[in-house]
Amino acid sequence: MSLDPFDWIDEEARRRADAGLVRTLRPRPAAPVLLDLASNDYLGLTRHPDITAAAAGAAREWGAGATGSRLVTGSTALHAELENELAEFCGFEAALVLSSGYAANLAAVTALTGRGSLIVSDAGNHASIVDGCRLSHASTAVVPHADPDAVRKALRSHEGRALAVTDSVFSVDGDAAPLPRLAEVCRTEGAALLVDDAHGLGVLGEGGRGALAAAGLAGGGGIVTTLTLSKSLGSQGGAVLGPARVIEHLVNTARTFIFDTGLAPAAVGAALASLRLLRREPERAGRARAVAAALYERLTAAGLTAVRPDAAVVSVRAPSADAAVRWAADCRTAGIAVGCFRPPSVPDGVSRLRLTARADLTEEQIATAVSVVRRTAPVS
Repeated sequence: MSLDPFDWIDEEARRRADAGLVRTLRPRPAAPVLLDLASNDYLGLTRHPDITAAAAGAAREWGAGATGSRLVTGSTALHAELENELAEFCGFEAALVLSSGYAANLAAVTALTGRGSLIVSDAGNHASIVDGCRLSHASTAVVPHADPDAVRKALRSHEGRALAVTDSVFSVDGDAAPLPRLAEVCRTEGAALLVDDAHGLGVLGEGGRGALAAAGLAGGGGIVTTLTLSKSLGSQGGAVLGPARVIEHLVNTARTFIFDTGLAPAAVGAALASLRLLRREPERAGRARAVAAALYERLTAAGLTAVRPDAAVVSVRAPSADAAVRWAADCRTAGIAVGCFRPPSVPDGVSRLRLTARADLTEEQIATAVSVVRRTAPVS
């Protein structure tokens, strides 16, 4: 008797359902119908008329797609312009734009390590970093969250090339990495430091220049950063920033750069317009942080358990995975879109709602969001 080779999928689906971990796609309409506290549009630029006009203009001028990999036909003058302005804005020597932040992390982690090298990775790092470690062929030591002493201990156990890697702001709880201490550990131990600043760009540092600028580490020796164009800049894509020789090395060795189609011109044009708008309106960064602080203070005052935000992410604990799903659904019914994080997306196994602050939220919208989250909270 023949068996269907995909019957095992049904058993996996049952296990997910029993654990309350089923995920579904929920297409949204073009016109917003919910107050959005679920996206990563920290500066409120995704629908800004200057940004959408720039995206449309780039598509008209350069075409709908990049037409090939960056090393064949996928590089345009617009890509180079964005890379130069990103590097200058964030305080680094050079930048390389890729098709996503995920691809940028894979590129940086794999190209800067390899067989015989060591990666020291924070336990709370994003999945893209975890996957980069797995693909790198390097030895990987996963150390306790935000623990520079553990990083030092791991580095001292290895002789040879080493890389410590961390998120700047962790996507689950919104807490910041101890970057100055990590940089000092790497300097004294002779290791490179790679920082994923996806949630720091546009929110932290003077005028939103990022977490490394805020820590006084931008452009420092032995430091490389990755970032995404899809959060604060309201577009799509990712980038690696660092010394020029590092960027040249990635151009020649990073597989997610060499073998991937270049970022579409519309996304490049939108990101470039957002970066220039942020230069003109640097107060947006401080406003995003202020909104996050207001959400945290009002939610905790209402008796909910939340993590104090270091940037624009506000994490609110839920009693279980099922409760988190119901809570998020009740918020949607009441007109508020919030994120719902459950295992395996959360490294500590604790489910939570994830609220993202936006610089363009009004005081009335903040009050409404807090009221809905409080009113729909499950009983522990």
